[in-house]
Amino acid sequence: MPHPTGVRVLNRPSVFSNITKKSAKRNIDPEKLDHVVRTDLADPPLSRGSMDRLHSRDVRKSLTAHLPGRSSSPASKSKASPKPSPRIAPAKPARLAIEIESPPLILHGSPSHSTGALLSGQLLLTVTDPEVTIQSYEMILQGRMTTRKPVGKDCPECTTKISHVRQWNFLSEATLFKVGAHNFPFSHLLSGQLPATCHSELGRIDYFLRAEATTSLGDKFATEYALPVQRALMPGSDRNAQRVFPPTNLSAIVVLPPVIHPIGSFPVQMRLTGLVESALKDAQKRWRVRKMSWKIDETSRVVSAACSKHAHKVGGEGKGVLHEDTRTIATEDIKQGWKTDFDIPGGQIEIEFTAALNTNKQPVCDVESPNGLSSSHLLVLEIIVSEEQVSLKGAKYATPTGGARVLRMQFKIIVTERAGMGISWDEELPPPYEDVPHSPPGYLSEFQGDINQLPRIEELDLGDSVEVDSSSGRA
Repeated sequence: MPHPTGVRVLNRPSVFSNITKKSAKRNIDPEKLDHVVRTDLADPPLSRGSMDRLHSRDVRKSLTAHLPGRSSSPASKSKASPKPSPRIAPAKPARLAIEIESPPLILHGSPSHSTGALLSGQLLLTVTDPEVTIQSYEMILQGRMTTRKPVGKDCPECTTKISHVRQWNFLSEATLFKVGAHNFPFSHLLSGQLPATCHSELGRIDYFLRAEATTSLGDKFATEYALPVQRALMPGSDRNAQRVFPPTNLSAIVVLPPVIHPIGSFPVQMRLTGLVESALKDAQKRWRVRKMSWKIDETSRVVSAACSKHAHKVGGEGKGVLHEDTRTIATEDIKQGWKTDFDIPGGQIEIEFTAALNTNKQPVCDVESPNGLSSSHLLVLEIIVSEEQVSLKGAKYATPTGGARVLRMQFKIIVTERAGMGISWDEELPPPYEDVPHSPPGYLSEFQGDINQLPRIEELDLGDSVEVDSSSGRA
């Protein structure tokens, strides 16, 4: 009987008989069995010799599979030792967690004028055992400076410098805690002189809260919380900068915002004057803008200090190596959009565009750290102008003379975080108790003399007297 197209049935009577017997014992549907057999036998064409070898091999496997102590699995053939089971770490008697309740830490103003930021939160101790005795319980606010180019390669002491900003000791003696959660509040006023969190190309500045507890049996458990600290400078009036380009009469006046932010755009206005160079008898020479481009460069510097083991590489302890890196975090070319006016005396061109930082390059804010890490930004403007000559008689046709110049300007810009409401913590609080006066000033505090000698108040003259009828109340 011909079989369906694409399905070949091999002559395997022993295998089919075994499968049929097993399926009868397990009550398997014959249609499903036929589907399984047909699917398994959908192999590429085989020769007569290969079919015989395949048949004999299957018969041997079916016979040896039912023998006691024999297994056809590859694992039984290899006598390798079994893999050890993964070790399960013992459960800790308690665990720690840190919850911050204060708003984001933003240092308003420059380091010399900032009053800092308030930090408050709770350290949670959750005891899982029926009871546990805590011997020591402390938390440290750490500042970590990490350099990516240390003096000693793979040296942790040269790579990371740790400073302790604040430390809390919650227990003065061993204390017994029952099962459950126990809260320990904490607070601290961060100094306004601290450098903000920075992740530049050469180094990092990070702040961490690290809590650690030790039981009476010597068990230790700890937790760590990353604490971002930002700085926001208050915006003010726009900055005006002027540049002159000798030996020409060209001069540029640029208006820039006082601060810019990593996210968002900012406007730039520029006015270029002195375009008309000279006026001859029948012609006039002037400059015309052909192209303008701008870019923002980020410069990172870091001083990699050496530890005591590698101090000999830099000439002694307390010394380091200065590294500097400059990258472009935003750029754009502008070929149109300015307004040219040659009719006014000297000529004038007004250019206005919108610039923004490229967030894909992860720009950082300006920072100046006493440890040697700093970051600054420059706005670079380049204007290409070409010289042309215009005839003053008849039709005014401009003819290029072949002369051209590149006007390059650099302006320092300040990149800072947004201030939000722009209110520092000391401006939100009411005045302290010592700043409130004891009582309001007295009315006679400035009078010196006898109170009886004060002039009396003169009697008021109400004019003509009016008689009132007491019964009716009418005048």
